[in-house]
Amino acid sequence: MDRFVSTFTNRIDAKGRVSVPATFRTLLARDGFEGVYVYPALDMEALDAGGSRLVAEINALLDRLPPYSEERDYLSAALYGDSEILKLDAEGRIVLSDRLREHAVISDRVTFVGLGHKFQIWEPDRFVAHQKEARNRVRDLKQMLGAVPREGAAPSGGERG
Repeated sequence: MDRFVSTFTNRIDAKGRVSVPATFRTLLARDGFEGVYVYPALDMEALDAGGSRLVAEINALLDRLPPYSEERDYLSAALYGDSEILKLDAEGRIVLSDRLREHAVISDRVTFVGLGHKFQIWEPDRFVAHQKEARNRVRDLKQMLGAVPREGAAPSGGERG
């Protein structure tokens, strides 16, 4: 598999190190990225992380914006200016800076959440609340999409036109 999947919660040790899940480390190594590219999530108290694939996606996004535009400068500042490249030690651990930990309100444990092309790092209790909200939104979306007949499908209620 070439996607970050699943959820893992690990403790931060006394030296501030946390072990990146082995499956995530394998993907990062296969991706050719040495370390973990991390930046504060733009719209939540979490961290976005990944490797070369994530950096390529950011580059492609920025390339769609006009050079020297205000939008490109703001997005560059948010995605590059606030980012850090964290080195993995021999045991597969990283150290989250105080600035990153403060943004995500992380203290002694973190939850790693696979999102396919990237993963996020959360304070565990905050992730539980986020996951509940995500499930509610997906449930609402499913109901909304289920209420709209697919093209070529018969209307609901057994009626046919």
